[in-house]
Amino acid sequence: MSSVIRTDAVGEPLRLLNVHAHPDDESSKGAATTAKYVAEGARVMVATCTGGERGSILNPRMDTPENWANIAELRAAEMAHAKEILGIEQVWLGFVDSGLPEGDPLPPLPEGCFALQDVDEAAGPLVKVIRSFRPHVVTTYDENGGYPHPDHIMTHKITMAAVAAAADPTLWPEHGTPWQVNKVYYQMGFHRRRFAALDVLMHDHGLDSPYGQWLKDWAEEPAQEQRLTTFVPCAEYFPIRDEALKAHATQIDPDGFWFAVPMDIQAKGWPTEDYQLVLSNVPTCLPEDDLFAGVELGAEVPDSWSYSI
Repeated sequence: MSSVIRTDAVGEPLRLLNVHAHPDDESSKGAATTAKYVAEGARVMVATCTGGERGSILNPRMDTPENWANIAELRAAEMAHAKEILGIEQVWLGFVDSGLPEGDPLPPLPEGCFALQDVDEAAGPLVKVIRSFRPHVVTTYDENGGYPHPDHIMTHKITMAAVAAAADPTLWPEHGTPWQVNKVYYQMGFHRRRFAALDVLMHDHGLDSPYGQWLKDWAEEPAQEQRLTTFVPCAEYFPIRDEALKAHATQIDPDGFWFAVPMDIQAKGWPTEDYQLVLSNVPTCLPEDDLFAGVELGAEVPDSWSYSI
């Protein structure tokens, strides 16, 4: 594990804010990156938009009437456990889970849920977090939510709105001093190239791959894979990632799909967690291997320089 202490140009700890829709998302998306930066002395905060109150129980051992009746409390406790494992700070934004609508036609979303909020108003609590925590880097989901869950799509929308609003002194003056985030990334870990590489290695080792049918059904996605800009090497932190994910006991089967690939194959086959840089106010060179690339340098950035989609 790293003994390097990462600081910005004025000697303050580097700060990373990961914005997620539900408890467990912080452990299934980018958790090894989180653990790496915590080990390097950075402060990492997770802003969790909802309590996951309308989520399913995906671990057969936890699927009981009592657990369904107490799902909100269970998920809060699971988040607290994962927080300790990852060594992060965490804040709830206080919105209500929208659930994942199913059926044809899809039913309407529940009244008052997160996905039905006005985006600019819903960005307000996150503006307050950004101005208080002052992150150098923010990560969230792409415009499709990583996958099209209404809460994930809404998380994307309010994150991008909050990053812009947090830097604007005319907006949300009650939420503190304006703060300009240096860089924004989309977390892009679920792409075909990664799973195809792991599938090959599983077969090379004479093991059954959990990805075979998935890859057959998964159409080629060159456009998505071409969006990748940043590959953070963090394989030594994969065990911490898995421990944090298992802390969400209602949401993950410890004997299930996500843990079917041996750790050494994961580390050899795809040792990074991957991102798309979508906004930067510091100079960097793509592809990158560090979310904080350019932040520590303290170089003055010309007014005309920026990177954004």
